Amino acid sequence: MNIEHDPRLTSAELGYLWSAYQGDTMSVCVFTHFLQHIEDSNIKVLLEHAMDLSQQHIEIIRNIFDKEGVKVPQGFIEDDDVNLTANRLFSDIFYLYYVKNMAKGGLATHSISLPNNFRKDILSFNSKCLTSAIELHNEAAEIMLQKGIATRPPYIPYPKEIEFVHKQSFILEMLGSRSLEATEVTNLYSNLLTNNFGSCIAAGFAQTTNSKEVRDYFLRGRGIALKQKKVFEDYLESHSLPTPTILAINQDVMPIAESPFSEKLMMYHFGLMCHTGVGNYGIAISASMRSDLITDYSRLIMEVLKYSEDGLNIMIKNGWFERPPMISYKE
Repeated sequence: MNIEHDPRLTSAELGYLWSAYQGDTMSVCVFTHFLQHIEDSNIKVLLEHAMDLSQQHIEIIRNIFDKEGVKVPQGFIEDDDVNLTANRLFSDIFYLYYVKNMAKGGLATHSISLPNNFRKDILSFNSKCLTSAIELHNEAAEIMLQKGIATRPPYIPYPKEIEFVHKQSFILEMLGSRSLEATEVTNLYSNLLTNNFGSCIAAGFAQTTNSKEVRDYFLRGRGIALKQKKVFEDYLESHSLPTPTILAINQDVMPIAESPFSEKLMMYHFGLMCHTGVGNYGIAISASMRSDLITDYSRLIMEVLKYSEDGLNIMIKNGWFERPPMISYKE
C-alpha cells in the first residue's frame, strides 16, 4: 500500500535546513578563495569536490524552501563575503586539514539531525550530506597517508587478558593515578588537534581584519585555544604519550594584510567552530570515567560558551547575525 504523506517541515527539519544553508554558503566562499591559490594537484581535487558538494546542497535547500514558501536565508554571498584579489592566507597543507576538520564537523551535525527528520525528501538530503561528509573525510585522510603527514592517535598496549574493575577509585580518582583508558586518550588527542587548528584560524583571521574589536576577539580566541590545548597535552604527557602539532602559525598562516573574507564570515566561522568544540567536549564528558577529566572538560566548556556569547554580541551589534527560524518573531 502506497501511503502519501507530505506534511509541512517540522521545527527539526526547518532548523536543520536553515543551518545547513548557512554553513554551505560559507563553505563555498571559503573554498572559492582557497582554489584561487592552491598549488598541490591532489589537494585541489579534494577542494573542488568539497566545493561541488556544498553547491549541490545549497541548490537542494533552495528548491525545498521555494516549494514550502520559506524565505531563503541570505547566508553568505561571494560578492560580499570573499575577496578573490586578496593573497592566500593559509598553506596547501592547511587546506587539507581544513577539509578534514570541516568534514568531521559535518559528520557530527548530520548524524545528530538524522533521527529527528521524517519527511522523505529531508531524510534523503540528510543522508546525502552524511555520505558526503564521510567521502570528504576519507579522501582527506587518504591524501594525508600518501603524503606521509597523517598524524594517528597514540598507540597503547593490547589487552592480553580479561579483567574486571573492583575499586570505585576507577571513576572517582581525582589525583590521576589511574591510567587513561583508550576512549579517554582518543578524545584528549582529538580535542588537542582541534584546538591547534583553531589557533591557526584565529591567528589568520586576526591579522587581516580592519576592526580592532574583531581582532582582539580572535586573538583572545587563539589564547583560549592554546591554553586548552595545553590542558590536553598535560594529560597525554603525564602518560608518556605523544602530543604532535599538525599545523604551525609560522609556516601555515601567511603574513598578509588584506583580508580574503568579510568580518561577518570570519565571525560566523569562528562561532561555528566554538559550537562544534562544545559538542566535542560534551561527547568527551559522556565517554570519560575519570572525574578529573570530567571536571576539566566542564570548566573548559564554560570558558568556550562565555567566549562564544561575546562573539555573538559582536555579530548582533554589527548587524551580522541572521535570525534563525523561531516560534515567535517579536523582539
